[in-house]
Amino acid sequence: MYNDEKNLYHYTYRKDGAEPTLGETLHAAGGQSGPRGPEWEEKPVKKNRLGLKITALALSCALLGGAAGGGAVWAATRAVQNESEINVSSRPVTQVALRSVDGKTQLSDAEIYAANVNSVVSIRTSATAGYNFLGQPVQTASAGSGFVMSKDGYILTNYHVVKGAETVTVTMYNGDEYNATYIGGEEDYDIAVIKVEAQELQSVTLGDSSTLNVGDHVLAIGNPLGELTFSMSGGMVSCVDRAINVDGTPFNMIQTDASINPGNSGGPLFNQYGEVVGIVSAKYSQSSNGTTVEGLGFAIPMNDVFSMVKDIMTNGYVSNRAYLGVTPQTMNESWAAQYHYDVTAGVFITYVEPDSAADKAGLKMGDVITKVDGTEIKTVEDLNLAKKKYSAGDTATLEIYRPDGTVTVEITWGAAPKEEQTQQQEPVQQKPNNWSDGYSGGNGNVDPFDMFRYFFG
Repeated sequence: MYNDEKNLYHYTYRKDGAEPTLGETLHAAGGQSGPRGPEWEEKPVKKNRLGLKITALALSCALLGGAAGGGAVWAATRAVQNESEINVSSRPVTQVALRSVDGKTQLSDAEIYAANVNSVVSIRTSATAGYNFLGQPVQTASAGSGFVMSKDGYILTNYHVVKGAETVTVTMYNGDEYNATYIGGEEDYDIAVIKVEAQELQSVTLGDSSTLNVGDHVLAIGNPLGELTFSMSGGMVSCVDRAINVDGTPFNMIQTDASINPGNSGGPLFNQYGEVVGIVSAKYSQSSNGTTVEGLGFAIPMNDVFSMVKDIMTNGYVSNRAYLGVTPQTMNESWAAQYHYDVTAGVFITYVEPDSAADKAGLKMGDVITKVDGTEIKTVEDLNLAKKKYSAGDTATLEIYRPDGTVTVEITWGAAPKEEQTQQQEPVQQKPNNWSDGYSGGNGNVDPFDMFRYFFG
């Protein structure tokens, strides 16, 4: 019987005209799989036996040929299915070797993380931010990062992370928690040392931040958002010795495009050898015209603060911070016109402390500092930034403008009075957690961006 389907003719052995199934075809051909076909009723036929044998032989050949064709179709179908198979790798799980930081061997990112994650800590703080209309204290909670400096529990972080904190809680990678004690800090450098009562902690290895080059690979480990604890991000050094200004305080920074977010503050910045070369501190969030910017993170160079950190650990404050002993004022056109000066930029000295470094060097009221060891000084911020490169006892050459001419003066930096240093023994009251300070570039040494400092992260 022929069936007409889409103008194509197909022959079928079925009386109802339907197409035979694959199982029926295989059964008819003697196959074992598939549903059993219908039983055909055999009726005796009184024909010539020789003709019957010939007919049976021809029919058998035809059916065997059909079975062979069906087998070819099945094989082709399976081949098409094999093309859609999913390849699964048999590569075993990579085991990260726990290698020590020796300052000589470059490590993979995974090896740096494994070698240092136990030295990174999560820091949570709480404080009283004020009082509500009922006179009840309003508590705030904030988070940041830090890293272990010594086996007996000294931890380094940013000053702004613990600023104004009443309680400080430190959490290690293994989940151990400690109540931390504030040892001391230096707000102008944004560093603070806290301590937990523990022994045999794993400490970091410090590196030489002056060896960093633009393009070097760096990694940051910290607690972004205060929730994504012990996260690592990576990038490159975008600039070294970048001068930025935060709320009037100048900073010398390592610039990086590694992802830095609230909660990373106080965490370590690692070089390719697994050494700490910086303290993650801040990031740019907006340009001066409100444009959102990305990839502008900053870290305090370890070399700039190492001696101060040791001083805080020993004395509780920075005893060797360079001190000049003057009351400074940024020179401007108004002052120049008032005193008939020929300079409109620099640091105008309005007072000299008796027996100070400035007094011993012969500085006097009315002098204008224009250079420190060849570095141009235009503002008080410039002078403070330049001063950060020195410690008490170091010497420097100042270029001074006076109405009767320009002179050079050799000075030996003094040490800040103890009462001034110990003012930072207890951090001042923090600002609200969502508070941020910014700046607009005001001199040639500062990038023209507005700065978001993420306090407490």
